Amino acid sequence: QVQLVESGGGLVQAGGSLRLSCAASGRFFSINAMGWYRQPPGKQRELVATITRGGNTNYADSMKGRFTISRDNAKNTVFLQMNSLKPEDTAVYYCNADWTVVVGLTRDAWGQGTLVTVSS
Repeated sequence: QVQLVESGGGLVQAGGSLRLSCAASGRFFSINAMGWYRQPPGKQRELVATITRGGNTNYADSMKGRFTISRDNAKNTVFLQMNSLKPEDTAVYYCNADWTVVVGLTRDAWGQGTLVTVSS
């Protein structure tokens, strides 16, 4: 089983920056793609960005140019650098990981979420 623990959320003023981290732990064969999703108040969860084990990235259009996803494979950790934050970025941010139990068998894991609040 894989556990994902996020950190780095908090309160920031509009225009500021935050860096989220998510570390995977537990028993697994490998951590594959990792990503960040968010759920604004009263809305559905949405994609922020994903990154493959090889470093290929994908971003939601509204985050391109402001957010950067990266990862440290040796530490099974994914990061989200968020710059030029806006009040509409306020949300609970969730880490996601696709992981291999044994060769040929994969699972999906979610973190507990970390709250980011951007004040105007």
